[in-house]
Amino acid sequence: MDSIEVFEENAAEYDEWYDENPAAYISEIQALRSLIPSSGTGLEVGAGTGRFAAPLGIKIGVEPAQAMAKRARARGIEVIYAVAEALPFQDESFDFVLMVTTVCFLDDPLLACQEAKRTLMPGGSLIIGMIDRDSPAGRDYDRKKTTSKFYKFARFRSADEVMSWLKDLDFYDILTRQTIFKNSKTGAVDAEPFTEGHGRGAFLALSARKRDRPQK
Repeated sequence: MDSIEVFEENAAEYDEWYDENPAAYISEIQALRSLIPSSGTGLEVGAGTGRFAAPLGIKIGVEPAQAMAKRARARGIEVIYAVAEALPFQDESFDFVLMVTTVCFLDDPLLACQEAKRTLMPGGSLIIGMIDRDSPAGRDYDRKKTTSKFYKFARFRSADEVMSWLKDLDFYDILTRQTIFKNSKTGAVDAEPFTEGHGRGAFLALSARKRDRPQK
């Protein structure tokens, strides 16, 4: 069984997590929303069940797990069957591209970022939401991932690693937002504010912009 099969077979359980953990979910949404452009057409890569695309106003997504995509469609998202490393869109199709808890499951995350860049308009933004491996909670996730049906196939990444990919691809204006600082075992019931930076919050949201065309 691979990660796609896990999400195919357990889409309902995955989706229910957000209802059972509203404080963490809202914290993540707030951090991401602070980086989402106020206008323009967006795409979510790895749209899952639409839990992020829907509240963030994104109408188009790609997703390789059909059971997840079915739930996203029920939330009003147009979902196309595809993988992040081969997006079925023309160059410069979107103003921003979102990937949330996606890079840790990709076979080639650098290629996925390159594909996102290809589909972005000049000046467009790539926004990534992820578990930061170098945060205290991220290290805990990494140690215990073999006990999780969803994360057993994950390869968690650090903020510095992802930012190095973006710099290698000539993205610029990289911004970071971190949130979920409390240990989940404390049973936090209120959403947590986000702060700039990385390394302390379990959840990291970052954005980077594609350069405009060179002036002739």
